[in-house]
Formats: sequence, C-alpha cells, structure tokens
Amino acid sequence: MELSYRFVPEKGPAKDFTVKLDPQTLESAAPAGEPADWTRLEHQQCESCPLKKESSPHCPVAVRMAPLVDAFKDSVSYEEADITVSAPGRVYTKRVPMQIGVSGLFGLVMATSGCPILDKMRPMVFTHLPFPSLQETMYRAMSMYLLGQFFVGKKGGKPDWSLDGLAEIFARIGKVNQSLAERLRPLSVRDASVNAVINLDCFATFTKSAIDKSSLAWLERLFKPYWDLAK
Repeated sequence: MELSYRFVPEKGPAKDFTVKLDPQTLESAAPAGEPADWTRLEHQQCESCPLKKESSPHCPVAVRMAPLVDAFKDSVSYEEADITVSAPGRVYTKRVPMQIGVSGLFGLVMATSGCPILDKMRPMVFTHLPFPSLQETMYRAMSMYLLGQFFVGKKGGKPDWSLDGLAEIFARIGKVNQSLAERLRPLSVRDASVNAVINLDCFATFTKSAIDKSSLAWLERLFKPYWDLAK
C-alpha cells in the first residue's frame, strides 16, 4: 500500500514523497542509512516512552521523520503550495499553507512509525484524510476507537464505551508531540516542520478536551435516526 504527497510551492522546486506501508499492519519501513544523531531515543525521549535504548537505540518516529525534516528545512509555514495526495482509489488536491500539508504527511508517518504510543492511531491510516478539519478528525478518531472496542469485546476483553481510554490516548499523544517539537527546535530548520507538529498537537488537545467535557452534542444530533434503538 502506498500514499504519495506532492508539494508544489510558490517558490522553489516541487517535492515528492511516497510512504510505503505493509498491507497487513500499515507500518512503514525505516529509511536506509545511519540515523541522524538527533533521532537517538534518549534525546528528548518522551517521559512515557516504554522503549529502551538497548533494544531501540533510536526513536522510531524521529528516524522516519528525519528525511522529511531535512526536505522541508527551508520551508516557511505560511507559504502557499499546491498539494496533491494520492491514496488507493482517490486523489486529493488543495492549495493551502505548507504547514497544513506537512502536518498531514507528518501525521501519516508518525502513526505508521511503530511508536508504541502512536500505534493506537494507526488504524486511521486506512482512511487517511490529508486536509481534515478538527471536527472530521474527532469523528474519525472516535469511530476508530469504538470499532477497536468492538474487537476488544470479541477477543474477550472489556470494551470501553465511555471514550475515557481515547482521552488518555490523546493525552499521551500530546506529550509525544511536545517532545518531538523539542527535538526539532534546535535543528537548523525553518518553521514549517515545527508548526506542523504543533498543528497535530492542537488536534490531540482539542479532541481530548471535547471528550473530557462531554461536549459532543453537535455529533449526537447526527445520530438521531438511531435513538429509537435505545428505547
């Protein structure tokens, strides 16, 4: 399975990226070559990271993002670009600031990197949406989580229908995003990469807050045709 991003900025050459995914697991392969020093696991390691340097000397997220960070090191977040995303069966094209397109690409790579924390978001890659609104991301994330709970029940576990577990997942993802942003800040890069990660963190924070406050009335209205089933 492959997903491709093409960036055509107002200035400078076009940039093309293809993310190849294992069709069974949706995990992406690490790039070839010696990883950059800033990708070492212990460098700005997330406080909740379960990995150990003995078995995983480099952060799997940082390793996969390193080529992208290098490619966008001169990109400014607000610069407009024509971005085309090709996924199996569909193509998306939109003219947006660079950070929006970079954020979508980063999110794709991060979720498929093999990070034990971000792995929980990997099923969303099956329906990758490159230019989502906050509401669309919430809808997809909650739908993914509840389907996951259906499978938890089938495996004999206790499903979480309250979404409390999803709020905790997003809390941990927020910490990953913050640690990753700290990894990037000392590098000689323009702001598109850092702001792309910050943009991802906004998605995580907004969704967690909505779940914590049970402020989902706008979604509940959409499911009125199902209410009779609850009687």
